[in-house]
Amino acid sequence: MPKNKLNNLTNKEWLKFQKSWFIHNPPPRKKGVLVHPAKFPETMAQEFIEFFTRQGETVLDPMAGTGSTLVAALRAGRNSYGIELNPKYAQIAHDIIEAERVALGDPVSNLQSLIINGDAAQISTYQVPLIDYVLTSPPYWDMLHARGAETQKKRRSSTDLDVHYSDDPNDLGNVEDYEAFLEKLVDIYKGLKPLLREKAYLTIIVKNVKKGGKIYPLAWDIARELGRTYTLKDEKIWLQDNQRLSPFGLGSAWVSNTFHHYCLQFRKE
Repeated sequence: MPKNKLNNLTNKEWLKFQKSWFIHNPPPRKKGVLVHPAKFPETMAQEFIEFFTRQGETVLDPMAGTGSTLVAALRAGRNSYGIELNPKYAQIAHDIIEAERVALGDPVSNLQSLIINGDAAQISTYQVPLIDYVLTSPPYWDMLHARGAETQKKRRSSTDLDVHYSDDPNDLGNVEDYEAFLEKLVDIYKGLKPLLREKAYLTIIVKNVKKGGKIYPLAWDIARELGRTYTLKDEKIWLQDNQRLSPFGLGSAWVSNTFHHYCLQFRKE
């Protein structure tokens, strides 16, 4: 077998990850991160990090939220940087990462894990080193402002949980026009290119969105637009089979229960 230059996995582990779809049902969210309205699981993030990097390399999440990517990177033995616009989430992420560092002890003592409270659109102004891998998930347009979502109704009944990311005008989750949102989002990802080493991968976890009785193909649009800057290499489809079904459009129209996300793999070439 050729020398494995990409990661520290065995041949069997490598082959298993090459499957184009996977089921991952996230564990219950801890109280400290429940306040964030959209978070992807550290357990899944770690699997991607361990495939696309070697131990000691550096991972970036330009929209870090409460720090899932950075926690997963610590557990995997990688350095990590995160940019987070909302100061509240940046502080939560910092506290969670420090607690994880204490729990893991000496094996991670030499690893860097830094959350920067700032705007990903300005990432070139921050002191971020050369990056080996980017793992991130963007806002799903302004869908957190949609009042019809069942999960949002539940969150609105609580005074402790956020229903959208922030009121900051620089927050992409507050951009109402879809094309303007897409352009701003893609520009942020394009701006990462000078920070990435040659042949570094970028994974974006995203799904298409429904609004006003219409599908907006966010995942496919990102793939098309960003494919002009990076090489779109492939996709993995994340399936969740532990979600409750709702009778959308029952008896009158087709409306799916959407329980899958696209994990788009780009490469700097």
